[in-house]
Amino acid sequence: MAFKIYTKTGDAGETALFGGQRLPKSHLRIEAYGTVDELNSYIGLVRDVSTDDHARQVLKEIQDRLFMVGANLASDPSKNLSPPDITLADLKLLENEIDRMDESLPPLKNFILPGGHTSVSFCHIARCVCRRAERLAVALHQEEPVEDSVLQYLNRLSDYLFMLARKTSQDLGVGEVVWKGR
Repeated sequence: MAFKIYTKTGDAGETALFGGQRLPKSHLRIEAYGTVDELNSYIGLVRDVSTDDHARQVLKEIQDRLFMVGANLASDPSKNLSPPDITLADLKLLENEIDRMDESLPPLKNFILPGGHTSVSFCHIARCVCRRAERLAVALHQEEPVEDSVLQYLNRLSDYLFMLARKTSQDLGVGEVVWKGR
């Protein structure tokens, strides 16, 4: 018998967490891990348009970690399930990549506007979705436990995506779009 993608169990507007608890699809926990899923899709898009093999490899690693973040957020906090966790090494990878890119970039002296090239814009869209995922995870953490490492990873990832946008701009030779106030 073939596996069917539809179960019909969510037709009434509820879904199940790992561990069995059912929640309305509008629940903050569902919104948080759904936004992480959206972020993972955008990271895939950034990876697909990237011409930098190293960045593509790091982005694949990030996608793997985001799947773990989503699983963590999709787990029933009242059960002792040991959902996949984010480690110090995962955070260190992002920090090392940020530092590596920063070494080759001119000092940031202005606010940067998203744009200049499609690849750069995709990085900024992913950064914005990451910040939204972080805000939702923080809001959820105010109501129910969320692993500190999840919050830290999302925070660091948005910084990485900002730096990747800057580095992509430099690599493509398109220049950054500098914000100019009135």
